[in-house]
Amino acid sequence: MSGRLEALRRLVGQEIGVSDWMTVDQARIDLFSRATDAHQWIHDDQERAATGPFGTTIAHGYLTLSLLPALTRSIELPVDRPRLTVNYGLDRVRFPAPLPAGGRIRGRVRLEEVVPVAGGIQIVREVEVELEGGAKPVMVARTVTRLLD
Repeated sequence: MSGRLEALRRLVGQEIGVSDWMTVDQARIDLFSRATDAHQWIHDDQERAATGPFGTTIAHGYLTLSLLPALTRSIELPVDRPRLTVNYGLDRVRFPAPLPAGGRIRGRVRLEEVVPVAGGIQIVREVEVELEGGAKPVMVARTVTRLLD
């Protein structure tokens, strides 16, 4: 574990990867609305949303948050794999800009903290989800993950 810990500590403050682009279409937004019972016209009513503040429907912020595993799956840490990786939680989540239906997003991941914990290592990553062509990210989150041996 100490080799993994030291290797990760050298990466603190650095971007460790960028995901592939993912399209968030209206069908995905509708599925999320149904799955979470979070119906609101800004997400579900294309006709009404066209005359609203964003000119189209937008994804729920929590839908964007729920896509973090898919967005970060391809971003491997440059160390040997632990026996188990668990999501430990979030320190902070913000949604600075809307994600319009049909928008393409990708995640940029920066390693923020690395600390030993019982049975492994805890890492904190800042994930910035950017919208293709957008001026601001649609989400910025600090994720807490435990790498357990």
